[in-house]
Amino acid sequence: MASTTLTLPAADASSAAAPSLGSARDVILALDLGSTTGFAIAGPDGDITSGTAEFRLDRWQSGGMRFLRFKRWLTEIKNQAGGFDLVVYEQVRRHAGVDAAHSFGGWLAILTAWCDHHDIAYEGVPVGTIKRFIAGKGNADKAAVIAAVRARGFHPADDNEADAIAILLWAIETQGGVR
Repeated sequence: MASTTLTLPAADASSAAAPSLGSARDVILALDLGSTTGFAIAGPDGDITSGTAEFRLDRWQSGGMRFLRFKRWLTEIKNQAGGFDLVVYEQVRRHAGVDAAHSFGGWLAILTAWCDHHDIAYEGVPVGTIKRFIAGKGNADKAAVIAAVRARGFHPADDNEADAIAILLWAIETQGGVR
């Protein structure tokens, strides 16, 4: 199981108010996919909850267990949040190596199949788009993204959580890239 839940306060979760979009709010889940997945959720009340969830294998688990735990975690947070209207995720096109590419493909396959199964819209956001939105440069490093997210009043524990918050803010402020 993942190491975090939505119950606040948690050592690895932070909360802040989301920018107002109007009277009707969608519940949005933003994800930075990986063995340490960053997440950020904008609720209908305007609050943003964020954190990380670990899906690393121990020596007694088969390779597919991380993906099964990820799928179960998605369902758990969906139920705790009262459902999602949209899932946005960091769309990585270039990977450090073959293993990273294969792992990302696994996370993405589970996520998109899960969204389709639960009839939830989803959208991938290119890395450069997120970095340009939050830090002003499409090739900003991790420290710049974390600093930009902190300048917005959030307290991410690491770059995974900072990326998820940046993705969520992008989705809210651009209405999914429309603005």
